[in-house]
Amino acid sequence: MKGSKICGVSDLDTLNFIINHQYSPHFIGFICNYKKSSRYVDVEKLNKLLAIDKKNSNFVAVLVKPDENILEKIKHLPFDYYQIYDCTPEEIKQIKQKYNKKIITAFTVKDKSDLERYQDFNEVTDIYLFDSKGYEKSKAFDHNLIVDIKINKNLMLAGNIKYNDDLEKYGKIADFIDLSGGLETSGLKDLSKIDIFLNKVKQIKNET
Repeated sequence: MKGSKICGVSDLDTLNFIINHQYSPHFIGFICNYKKSSRYVDVEKLNKLLAIDKKNSNFVAVLVKPDENILEKIKHLPFDYYQIYDCTPEEIKQIKQKYNKKIITAFTVKDKSDLERYQDFNEVTDIYLFDSKGYEKSKAFDHNLIVDIKINKNLMLAGNIKYNDDLEKYGKIADFIDLSGGLETSGLKDLSKIDIFLNKVKQIKNET
């Protein structure tokens, strides 16, 4: 396992804690256009939130079928990656070329049929993310469905993973583990859970 992603960050206290953690994650995600999510951050707030030294972490804009309107509004922000749901390979290619961002292509998985087209995205994808169907709700899916996937790109895994799970088993499947709801208490990011999670990821990396 290479590292972790913490997603759904929406306040400065949490962001400061994550960025300045001794074992800060590789990626920090922000929900940019999915308004159904309680973790959604509008552009005005993003402007203030991201005016910060991100240090060793990469900022990720999480985008569900983004249109030109939202892409133009966030293009000046310091995002390193766009994490994109529900777009075709051609749509992602156009976004990647126009905005010069690395791409995390997100697939929502319920059963094996949801994985049939992942290879179609190989040319436009820097990292593959396999997530549950829940979007804003942390639903589970059978992570064993992706065990036999053969790709030459980094693989990220999400979908109802908790901070106190046996993270090592996920590390055997994926390069990066992505948590959001699994780091929350009563719908809010819990700094103690984040601390435990980041320390566990560091420990697993050391062991491997």
